[in-house]
Amino acid sequence: MKNSGASVVHGSCALYMRIMNAPGSTSRKRGTNVSLREDLIAEARQLGINLSSACEDGLAKAVKAEKERRWVEENAEAIRSYNEWIAKNGNPLAKYRMF
Repeated sequence: MKNSGASVVHGSCALYMRIMNAPGSTSRKRGTNVSLREDLIAEARQLGINLSSACEDGLAKAVKAEKERRWVEENAEAIRSYNEWIAKNGNPLAKYRMF
């Protein structure tokens, strides 16, 4: 049985990650300066896209992706160990699977 570490432990940490990265945060907003391509800004405005919301959404996705990448990296040894145990001993809950 060969699985990537992230896929084996994904189910067990999915709820934690959803809680940690819940959308609709109640954090206060503050003004900031960012540099964006002029052509992209013009096109976004022409399409009626809210620049602040689009930037915030993109930044939130980038932060979430980096947190997930770091979590997998920080837990790589535990993931590897768990995968080895499953490969050696099998899934202890396999008899309860409905599929």
